[in-house]
Amino acid sequence: MTTDSPFGRALCAMITPFTEEGALDLDGAQRLAERLVSEGCDGLVLSGTTGESPTTTDAEKSALVAAVREAVGDRATVVAGVGTFDTRHTVELALEAEKAGADGLLVVAPYYSKPPQDAVEAHFREVADASGLPVVLYDIPGRTGTRIEPDTVIRLAEHPRVVAVKDCSYDFLGAQKVLARTDLAYYAGCDEHNLALYAVGGAGYISTVANIVPRQLRAVLDAFEAGDTPVAARLQQRATPLIEAMMSAGLPGTVTAKALLNALGLPAGPVRAPLRPADRGAVDGLLAVYEEFTAG
Repeated sequence: MTTDSPFGRALCAMITPFTEEGALDLDGAQRLAERLVSEGCDGLVLSGTTGESPTTTDAEKSALVAAVREAVGDRATVVAGVGTFDTRHTVELALEAEKAGADGLLVVAPYYSKPPQDAVEAHFREVADASGLPVVLYDIPGRTGTRIEPDTVIRLAEHPRVVAVKDCSYDFLGAQKVLARTDLAYYAGCDEHNLALYAVGGAGYISTVANIVPRQLRAVLDAFEAGDTPVAARLQQRATPLIEAMMSAGLPGTVTAKALLNALGLPAGPVRAPLRPADRGAVDGLLAVYEEFTAG
């Protein structure tokens, strides 16, 4: 991996497979991780939003990291989601992820309590100080209620272990401001921005849709890297209906990703409450879009 893309370019925000009884399915996680890496993922991000981290225990999070690390070895990076609304708990999860074999930490902005920016900054600094692992700041204010403001990101970039951002802010100007003033690796966290952010200096993506079509999403970046911008644009545009169906059609990406994986006979299992599975009509609609996308 390069300094521009410290965890690779094509990363999947991997779902967390469960058994039909709702227990953690480590065998399924290993099989899914193997498929994703063999289909072009440079890295796997575990226990993030798509990984249903609010509903998994600390022990499950550590076991998941260890199992996926065993499955992929050094063929891909493993980034562990450890963010919570409690700084002390986040530090504990960071230390456990390091012990379990993670290569990096995904740390979301503290949610629910809406801390001011100086407190947000202090939270990230304390977590980054606690372990030897590099940190990805996860900016997703639509879920947390708290933005990591660009000026805060710029200050945090001074920390030697804050190396990257997963950007779900929908603030494209803010992202470019940070890119212009720091060496942080910026990863698109919203699949519709994968190519656009990459084209202005981003590092790649951390994608939910990559659970389903990892090879096709990687092809977008590969075409751009090869200097064929028109092909990259066409490939991104071609993926748009699937991105919309999975991420903007009223169901959370975790639900749609698991629905498609289950329908395709791949490891996923149920979602944990309060999420509910997609109904038959939604699954049929997702499959129709998927089949049209993969038929060409």
